[in-house]
Amino acid sequence: MEAFKTIIWIINIFSALAVIVLVLMQQGKGADAGAAFGSGSAQGVFGAAGNANFLSRSTAMAATVFFTTALALGFIATHSSKTSLDFSNVPQSAPAQTAPAPTSAPKPVIPE
Repeated sequence: MEAFKTIIWIINIFSALAVIVLVLMQQGKGADAGAAFGSGSAQGVFGAAGNANFLSRSTAMAATVFFTTALALGFIATHSSKTSLDFSNVPQSAPAQTAPAPTSAPKPVIPE
C-alpha cells in the first residue's frame, strides 16, 4: 500500500507542477484588449468562447489528474488504519485539584 501511495504522491506533484507551468505559459483573454477597442468588436476583447487551444486543454487534463490524485490521497488517508489516532490506551494522571466555588459573590463597593 505504501508503494501505491508513493506513486500517487509523485503523480500529484508532477500534475501540480504541470498546472502551474501551463497556466503561466498561457496568454490572458484580455491581454490584447487595448488593440481590440479600436475595432469595436467585443469578441476581440474577450476572446472566442468556443476556441480551446492545446495549452488550455492540457491545463484542464493536468488539473483533472491533480484533483483525482488529491481525492485518492485523501481517501487513502481516511481509510488507513495506521494513521488513525487512538487514545484509549493512554494512562491518565491524577485528576486536577480544583478550588471550591465561592458560596457568595462579594458585594460591590459604591463610591459616595
